[in-house]
Amino acid sequence: MADCSRKLYVQVCNAKNLMPKDGQGTASAYAIVDFDGQRRRTTTKFRDLNPQWDENLEFLLHDADSMSSQILEINLYNDKKTNKRSTFLGKVKISGATFPKAGTTDTIVYYPLEKRSVFSQIKGEIGLKIYYVDQDPPPAKPESPADDKPKPEEDNNPNQQEDSKNAEKDDQKPKPEEEPPKPEEEPSKPEEEPPKPAEDAAAAVEKPPVAHTENPKQLEKVDKSIEIKQPTDVSVNLRSMSNDRSHGAYDLVDRMPFLYARVVKAKPIEKTSSNMYAKLVVGTHAIKTKTQADKDWDQVFAFDKEALNSSSLEVSVWTEEKKENDQTAESCLGTVSFDLQEVPRRVPPDSPLAPQWYTLESENTPGNDVMLAVWIGTQADEAFQEAWQSDSGGLIPETRSKVYLSPKFWYLRLTVIQTQDLQLGSGGPEAKPRSPHPELFVKGQLGAQLFKTSRTTVGSMSMSSTSSSNPSWNEDLMFVAAEPFEPFLVVTVEDATHGQPVGHFKLHVPSIERRTDDRAEPKSKWFNLIGAEESRPYAGRIHVRVCLEGGYHVLDEAAHVTSDVRAAAKELAKPPIGLLEVGIRGASNLLPVKTKDGTRGTTDAYAVAKYGPKWVRTRTILDRFNPRWNEQYTWDVYDPCTVLTIGVFDNGRYKHDEVGKSTEKDVRIGKIRVRLSTLDTNRVYTNSYSLVVLLPGGPKKMGEIEIAVRFSCPSWLSMIQAYANPMLPRMHYVRPLSPAQQDILRHTAMRIVTARLSRSEPPLGPEVVQYLLDSNTHVWSMRRSKANWFRVVSCLSRAATLAGWLNGIRTWAHPQTTVLVHVLLVAVVMCPHLILPTVFMYAFLILVLRFRYRATTTSNMDPRLSQVDAVSQDEVDEEFDGFPSARAPEVVRIRYDRLRALAGRAQTLLGDVAAQGERLEALFTWRDPRGTGIFAVFCLMASLLFYALPFKVVLLGWVLYYLRHPRFRDDMPSLPINFFRRLPSLSDQIM
Repeated sequence: MADCSRKLYVQVCNAKNLMPKDGQGTASAYAIVDFDGQRRRTTTKFRDLNPQWDENLEFLLHDADSMSSQILEINLYNDKKTNKRSTFLGKVKISGATFPKAGTTDTIVYYPLEKRSVFSQIKGEIGLKIYYVDQDPPPAKPESPADDKPKPEEDNNPNQQEDSKNAEKDDQKPKPEEEPPKPEEEPSKPEEEPPKPAEDAAAAVEKPPVAHTENPKQLEKVDKSIEIKQPTDVSVNLRSMSNDRSHGAYDLVDRMPFLYARVVKAKPIEKTSSNMYAKLVVGTHAIKTKTQADKDWDQVFAFDKEALNSSSLEVSVWTEEKKENDQTAESCLGTVSFDLQEVPRRVPPDSPLAPQWYTLESENTPGNDVMLAVWIGTQADEAFQEAWQSDSGGLIPETRSKVYLSPKFWYLRLTVIQTQDLQLGSGGPEAKPRSPHPELFVKGQLGAQLFKTSRTTVGSMSMSSTSSSNPSWNEDLMFVAAEPFEPFLVVTVEDATHGQPVGHFKLHVPSIERRTDDRAEPKSKWFNLIGAEESRPYAGRIHVRVCLEGGYHVLDEAAHVTSDVRAAAKELAKPPIGLLEVGIRGASNLLPVKTKDGTRGTTDAYAVAKYGPKWVRTRTILDRFNPRWNEQYTWDVYDPCTVLTIGVFDNGRYKHDEVGKSTEKDVRIGKIRVRLSTLDTNRVYTNSYSLVVLLPGGPKKMGEIEIAVRFSCPSWLSMIQAYANPMLPRMHYVRPLSPAQQDILRHTAMRIVTARLSRSEPPLGPEVVQYLLDSNTHVWSMRRSKANWFRVVSCLSRAATLAGWLNGIRTWAHPQTTVLVHVLLVAVVMCPHLILPTVFMYAFLILVLRFRYRATTTSNMDPRLSQVDAVSQDEVDEEFDGFPSARAPEVVRIRYDRLRALAGRAQTLLGDVAAQGERLEALFTWRDPRGTGIFAVFCLMASLLFYALPFKVVLLGWVLYYLRHPRFRDDMPSLPINFFRRLPSLSDQIM
């Protein structure tokens, strides 16, 4: 076992709002903390639903590298102080990857208590401080010979050895989860078996003494308990599944055979200073290594075996000699040939094939050797990623498969409180005459983000005497900060009346205080303002409060297709509940996007998948309309109600001009979305989806993409609990942001992601990032408006169907059904306690019957639902038009008139809805004295009638009257409808 070089400190501070469990409205709580096979216990706080412990618990980490895979579990129990079992109060599980180092943070983090089962009644939260300290273990001290000899009384005591074995067996037995240890009893620790004399020296070297104050024998007992205890936590098993899955690394895609050739170096029989290179030829495929003199090549080449048109591989070594007039003479040192039928096959996890020396066959210079290795493998080979690939253009960086990560986002909240001692004449060298009532505002700038407060007037008589000389705002300015942070936040006070700055100050962003909840407000500070003139360095001071909000999730994509809902702070991170595996198999029947050599069409396709902060990009298959990528990727899933987005693009950035810049942009071919909540767990979905893209000329099908998806979840309980949790972190509900503010911050985050990924190497183009993030969902589109309208109509059509069914019963269209409904209503009215059971049983039977008709394939973007087929050419052109419009004035006028016609219909509809509400309000406001008087008399008579008659009789009479036979009906509107329509509204007062 490795030396102990790290200590974990867990400070159990307090708990709040615990569930009463003692039958008297209180609880006597204590906490049990388990980590790395070690268990610690706090004291009991009797009869307190908000206990305060402030106890430090220490844990020894025997392997510092494994801390990220460990789980810290804290269980709260109610101490009954009897022989009965303690009552469960809640638990918290925290991943070891979220533990900060000592000194980085000193805030209390509150974790909500989780249930042990679905039926547990748990509430409250627990406050913790967790950090670790790295320690260098002291050097091992050699033990004296006297210590090496075992004590005779220990060696000759078989009873003690037998007791130790029995104790070890007791420790190996798993304890039931429902039974915590009794509060007054310490867990029994087995006595250690004394080491044998032959093993003492080795044990002393392997396990040197650890520098701490505990008894060494206790440490050895802890080591033994760590070796015996088996992890049973779901998240631990999940993490091991994501790192070392039982499934194959490429079990969702097809294995593609590749011919690999690793050329290491050459050894000529005669030493030469000339440059040498190796040339590989397979049929029409020819490639050569780097040309160099005294260095090894050590290059790997991968040829797509299905595209080879030869049965042999030829490797030749050449030398280059420069002669006069800058001419180069090449000579061949020899050739070695390999029959592809005899090349060995290698499949991981087999070890790499060792290169060997081969003699080059040559008539002129025999005896030269070359070191190389040739084998047939698949895309799962370790050498594939760095190899020269025949189907992706070789070693072009823009055609390689890559993984990108979005930056980590924080919200930066700047609260502007007030200013004092402002020197309004220090704006600049060209200061204008001072106005008696200047208007001031505060401006904050973080990188390219610029936000302002509202304006306030200084010296106004309507303001108080304090605020007249010291204007105040108390407004929040929200920014999006991405790691690594911008160096400074610049806050400026400006005079809007004279158009000049009053003063400014800079705040170092990385040193700003961070918080994870709203329980503790950050401390406000005063900052001196620096004037624009060097002669006047002091322009007043400003009172602000600034912090980095870690309790929010920063949205960087459209809310309806979000793929991550985790909070920014690492302390609030939770373990994943599942694993998403995606195999991007290939595409078929792609249309040509560009021309090659000006003669024929071609497509250089690649795919990009985005889920959470992780972006993956497949390699680019050049000049193929049916590319096969067969690449597989995995993501950790933290919420099942998220969306995976995959897009296909044509690569135009791998071509460079003379300066080295890309000549073209990537062209979008189409995209698909897969919602994880629609997938069955532990099932593989392999389907082909149509790639439809909306172009300025209209919708166009560009081909199909084939993918395989598997969503694995080891625990159904974790999945069900995820559906019960809020969609977003807690701060979104306790201190919500306005919709307009969320929209501005979301687009700001999108721009930051686009800028960061476009600066990667190789870059992920802005057009690719914006297409996958749906950055233009806020732009007006007639097509989207129609789609949303028909979605509303589709939802209301079900209510219309129900109303039509009721009208058929009411009009006796089917007399048998109407009579049956009469009998059913009489039974329900006479037995009202059967109403809810009948409704829910009916709903259950409907759900069970519809289970067999559920969708067996994953859903995708629906062109019919998106109204791409029903959209006109002018409406599509309007959707692609920028803001402001760049079209001709005549086109803009036609579109404006069309929008006015639609707005007129919406205006009439809104007026009708408002009129119904105003008529209902007029019943109680006496705007129509006769109408309100009639309604008052009706209310009096109804109260007397309902008092005299039982409610069942009234309800049954009304239902029978409503379902009366058509011969007893009148074709004219009923009396209540006539009365309601005659009530006044405010429509006649609209100008």
